[in-house]
Amino acid sequence: MSSERDKKGPPTASALVQARRGQRVAIVRGQDQSRYTDIYHAVLNAPWWVFFLGLAVFFALINAVFALLYIADPQALAHARHGNFWDAYLFSVETIGSVNYTVFVPQTTFANVIVSIEAFFGILTIALFTGIIFARFSRPFARIVFSRVAVITPFDGVPTLMFRAANQRGNQILDAEIRLSMACQKTTREGITMRRFEDLKPSRERTSLFALSWTIMHRIDRHSPLYGMTFEQMLDQQVEIIAMLSGTDETLADRVYARHSYRPDCIQWNRHFVDVISVSPRGLRVVDLTRFHDTEEITPAP
Repeated sequence: MSSERDKKGPPTASALVQARRGQRVAIVRGQDQSRYTDIYHAVLNAPWWVFFLGLAVFFALINAVFALLYIADPQALAHARHGNFWDAYLFSVETIGSVNYTVFVPQTTFANVIVSIEAFFGILTIALFTGIIFARFSRPFARIVFSRVAVITPFDGVPTLMFRAANQRGNQILDAEIRLSMACQKTTREGITMRRFEDLKPSRERTSLFALSWTIMHRIDRHSPLYGMTFEQMLDQQVEIIAMLSGTDETLADRVYARHSYRPDCIQWNRHFVDVISVSPRGLRVVDLTRFHDTEEITPAP
């Protein structure tokens, strides 16, 4: 069991929405400022359109810097218009890209020195761009969808927390494992309020092959931290159920991870999930993800 000191009140609604989207919802004071210079981490997590836009801007700026160096010497380039930035910029692009069809030729010692520096810098830039693009493409991503809601419903006579997960890729995840924990606010006898984390034991922690749909269940018995807890108590203690699913993607041959959380407003009581697995006329199993998040009331036994 671990704990985290909570000195502020409950998060706002906008903060909860941002948390579900994976954005930061806290400002940490006094942390190492070098974290904000972790460019590599930022590049790997940037959206693709931001990533390629950043590469284009970086490429344009570097060539602009070298173009300014070339036009600093009026006699630097043969066949170039005197003091023309565009001619110098095109020569820089052709130099850094190792293009051989340029009509511009360096004709001074200063220009040849700048060309040598730019040629070396171009090799580094191409290697850097290639490595970053490869790193982004080679990162394993899981396409696991969790049900938007969880339910607490009787199962074999015991109240049980349930939610679903499905692999959207349609392939298999080997040795899939689920870990559940509950975060909540606790106040000690000394009046100290802390954010506490407690493990929730799922009925089945792992499956050798996760290909279709998996209903994760936690029995709320006397050994469960959720035992006897009502919806109002969940709200008051700011309960959050955190699920972490991991496994080896058979196509990527690499470990993939997915996480999701459920707050009290995402938990439905005395309802169960509709069935999404059926069999086609050809004998193939069909998973209908269009009803993956749907629940229905429990039908009383006759």
